[in-house]
Amino acid sequence: MTRVVLLNPGPVMTADEVREALAGPDLCHREADFGDLLARVRHELTDLCGGTGSHGTVVLTSSGTGAVEAAVASAVPPDGVVLTLENGHYGERMRQIAQSHGIPVRRFEVPWGRPLDARDVAARLAAEPQVTHVTLVHHETSTAMLNDLPGIARVVADAGRSLVVDAVSSVGCEEVDVAAHGVDWLAGTSNKCLEGMPGLSFVTARADLLDALDGRPGRGYTVDLGRHHRAQARAGVPAFTPAVPTFYALEVALRRLRTETVAGRRARYGRLADLLRDGLAERGFAVHLDPAERASSLTSLDLPPGLGYAELHAGLRARGYVVYASQEHLRDQAFRVATMGTLTEDEVRAFLAALDEVVAATPRTGPRHERERRHTGPSHAVAPVAP
Repeated sequence: MTRVVLLNPGPVMTADEVREALAGPDLCHREADFGDLLARVRHELTDLCGGTGSHGTVVLTSSGTGAVEAAVASAVPPDGVVLTLENGHYGERMRQIAQSHGIPVRRFEVPWGRPLDARDVAARLAAEPQVTHVTLVHHETSTAMLNDLPGIARVVADAGRSLVVDAVSSVGCEEVDVAAHGVDWLAGTSNKCLEGMPGLSFVTARADLLDALDGRPGRGYTVDLGRHHRAQARAGVPAFTPAVPTFYALEVALRRLRTETVAGRRARYGRLADLLRDGLAERGFAVHLDPAERASSLTSLDLPPGLGYAELHAGLRARGYVVYASQEHLRDQAFRVATMGTLTEDEVRAFLAALDEVVAATPRTGPRHERERRHTGPSHAVAPVAP
């Protein structure tokens, strides 16, 4: 097949050796061989998240959202109350997950594309003593915002509450250290910055909190982390039939990440993002967010004037590039370009050339024509969400 350059935030383009690992031998998940593989992957993920000695990891056959749901549904006890921190689609999704399980929720929301201020979170926790747990999205991919995980984790810990983090789009690239930051529950996935294949996700949580799930009625069945933890940590087997080939691929992907290091991967993604953003700026595109708030692996920007996302996507896809639509109220004004996965600098340059072709093929449009209107001030925040 002709290589299609994926510029969407997962699933990402992967290395040949990761894809080839999928063709490993057929293996029964109840055999000791798979138990050993499961143990190695769990250990690598715990170490990657900075949790060796304090945390444990449960691996699930699911999307990243499946891991987020398992973390939220399992972390909060029957008498718990959640404060959801929301500045984008995925913060709102964590609230919706909690509500779907009947968990009482308090909302802390700011407009999409605005940073969450740890001082404001501290004040809200002081005013709501009934809150037991706080949810946070580290990399809010609806806007490409990188939220202040260390700062927010600090105030949550100081307030004596428990923190549940969606790190689906950040772990493996951005700085994540569950022990140092004081993160109690963290959800991640294999097919974004880990550069593995889709199909596996995981929850890394404090070991004592995982052990405490014993004897507590679980919410749901397949998302009950207590059930998965007992099977994986104690019996050395999965609770249910897993996607065995994706474990082979994830082990290879984790080995590659250990060689590159998280800091090295963040630097590589950052160089690609700088190349992309500089090229977009030269073409007059308004890139969203203050530079200090942008993730290393994703860029959100305005659509070209007069060109809808469907036309833009079709034109780029015909040239071998896949970009990503923005969500909800941003859908008609913005789109997103990811720089995660095995993308190269040459592919970024070729994408910019393809973007030029698509824009030029649209009559009477072009970002340069509206540069003055668009750049009346720094493009810091995207469209606000209704209160």
